[in-house]
Amino acid sequence: MSLRPEVLARAAARGPFTRVLVAEVKGSAPREAGADMLVWADAAEGTIGGGALEWQALAQARAGFAGVERLALGPGLGQCCGGAVTLVYERLDAAAVAAIAGPVWARPVGVAAAMPATVARALARVAPPVAARPPAAPKLLEGWLLEPVAPAPVPVWVWGAGHVGRALVAVLAPLERFALVWADFDADRFGDAVPGVRQIVAQSPVDMVRLAADNAHHLVVTHSHELDLALCHAILGQGFAGLGLIGSASKAARFALRLAALGHSNTEIARITCPIGDPGLGKHPQAIAVGVAAALLRTVGETPMRDA
Repeated sequence: MSLRPEVLARAAARGPFTRVLVAEVKGSAPREAGADMLVWADAAEGTIGGGALEWQALAQARAGFAGVERLALGPGLGQCCGGAVTLVYERLDAAAVAAIAGPVWARPVGVAAAMPATVARALARVAPPVAARPPAAPKLLEGWLLEPVAPAPVPVWVWGAGHVGRALVAVLAPLERFALVWADFDADRFGDAVPGVRQIVAQSPVDMVRLAADNAHHLVVTHSHELDLALCHAILGQGFAGLGLIGSASKAARFALRLAALGHSNTEIARITCPIGDPGLGKHPQAIAVGVAAALLRTVGETPMRDA
């Protein structure tokens, strides 16, 4: 699991917190290296596995402990897992999170010390011009913690806040691999705000297409076939990573003819996925959303979601 700075930045907006990270695992343990939990005096987000381990870690964090703790799960905590874990406790605020940069976040844990040569060499291997693959999990090395930093989340634009749009946002929002933008013409259609999802209200949603990055994935699920067509036309006219359209094979065929008349080539039109989702799962909005999420994760690569 890789660190996601944007998640920590959202957490820091609530105030300083203690991050409890599973830095190392030996044998059987409830969570893998890289799992973490964010702890405030009156709240917590994420999990390092529950049970006695988590309760003790919560108490340690709220007591102000910072540093490294090594625990045997069986004899030490009475848990049925027979392994051992190393936890790192770090106090973080907005300034500390903003300083995270590069493919690997390296810092001393416990007693501050000058960077050892072994750590410097490890960082040199993942920096340009060499740019080797960062480590897949955190690594403790001579009192320093080296933690891989995940790439920026992939932008996903959901066009429409009807039943399918709301289902898509509900399923995709917890997946940290994605940064969601949700657009509609009526603010009342969104319902309750979804944490981490940017909402855009525009009388002419088509005018908002130009704001999307070239690596964005678009999901067009509005209430209107004419608006769907206008959005597809606008998206095909600029860079994009993927374009999914709610509908059927017959809708896809009709749209292909109309988009060709608007000047789009068959190669461009073939980039539209219609229908979206997995037809084998059914047409229920949540079933469509699950199929879309699975397809996106296969396309961009999955990063596990933070457990609430």
